Amino acid sequence: MRANICSPNLGSVDQAPAATILHADLDAFYASVEQLLDPTLRSRPIAVGGGVVLAASYEARARGVRSGMVGWRARQLCPDLTFVGGHFAEYQRLGDEVMGVLRDFTPLVERVSIDEAFLDVAGSVHLFGAPSTMAAAIRAQVRGQVGLPLSIGVARTKHLAKIASQVAKPDGLVVVDPAEERRFLDPLPVALIWGVGPATGARLAASGIRTIGELVSTSPEVLERLVGRANGAKLGRLASNVDLRGVETARRARSMGAQAALGRRRPTPDLLATTLGYLVDRVAGRLRAAGKAARTLTVRVRFRDLRAVTRSATWMEGICATVTLTEQALALVQAALADHPGEAEITLLAVSLSQLVDEGLVQLELPLGPPGGRPAGPRPGSPAEAARRATDRSLDVVRARFGRAAAGYASVALSGDARVPEAFRELAERGGEEYGGP
Repeated sequence: MRANICSPNLGSVDQAPAATILHADLDAFYASVEQLLDPTLRSRPIAVGGGVVLAASYEARARGVRSGMVGWRARQLCPDLTFVGGHFAEYQRLGDEVMGVLRDFTPLVERVSIDEAFLDVAGSVHLFGAPSTMAAAIRAQVRGQVGLPLSIGVARTKHLAKIASQVAKPDGLVVVDPAEERRFLDPLPVALIWGVGPATGARLAASGIRTIGELVSTSPEVLERLVGRANGAKLGRLASNVDLRGVETARRARSMGAQAALGRRRPTPDLLATTLGYLVDRVAGRLRAAGKAARTLTVRVRFRDLRAVTRSATWMEGICATVTLTEQALALVQAALADHPGEAEITLLAVSLSQLVDEGLVQLELPLGPPGGRPAGPRPGSPAEAARRATDRSLDVVRARFGRAAAGYASVALSGDARVPEAFRELAERGGEEYGGP
């Protein structure tokens, strides 16, 4: 265990009173829980999953095993790898217990997933000492009370605190003095910045941009050409540590969304229908569980050169029926693809529902007046929409009792596509709203 890996040239934490944002992140959470539950698995390479690796221990990661990797490839890289099925109820229980420890130190805790959270400890220093002292005490308490390793980053902004916690892994603590932020950030790889995945990282590296310092010195025009205007502006801000967000203890959901990375796939009708059906089914279920309906649907399509296009539709009334939202999403994606006929492959599809309104009671339409006089688009009061909502409600009841895998729409359930198990996704959604960074 590393109690502190704060380098001397980052300054003394006690000289940095403005560094009061903590990012706490449990190390290899799912695999660590399995090793906690079964001591015979400790110090051994293990993976949660089977056909697909859902999570890997650090011992497995050292052999090249990664989340999302197919099982046969993981076994090829690590012949002594042990697969475990996963104890999802224990993940939730232990994750909640860790959040309880964090709230012992400050009420300002923003849980962003089942295993990570931001804390603002500015108001707690008179009770518990400097932020570094609190971070060390939190780590010790989580280790002693829960039995899990926890890495913490302490910094002036949320973005920098998250980077610091990644540098601290595994099982460490890094504190960044505000006076030493550039010295800390500049040599780090760009992959540590929110939003820089493998594809974006490779594109930047091909242009000689491998570190955050090199990213800072890159002109906005070059970044826009490489990753697009919006992404370029965001990466430039984060590389400069411009992050004005505070810790939010109760964020009101303004939208709900889901996305699927596809690799490089041809946008065949079957692929679009199955993927969008799956994404909408997940989001619409969460929407109804919250008693909401959506007036705006937005889809995002990303092409192989990282360019992305969005299309959206807004209606007079809120919609929450899965089939209706799937039909609308499919029409929007098809329109986006028709506007880009030269794109032969796509790499990502995303669906987002916004302008959320209370679902409430729906007044059924009376069979009066000509069909042409009715508003265009889906109509919640139509007989077809009423039937679809009734079907969704029945599915929701069955799933609430027996799990999401117990019932579903055939086009999605029988597609045969390998996906993350439902229980795994549900844990992530219960831990905190899907968090896309700044």
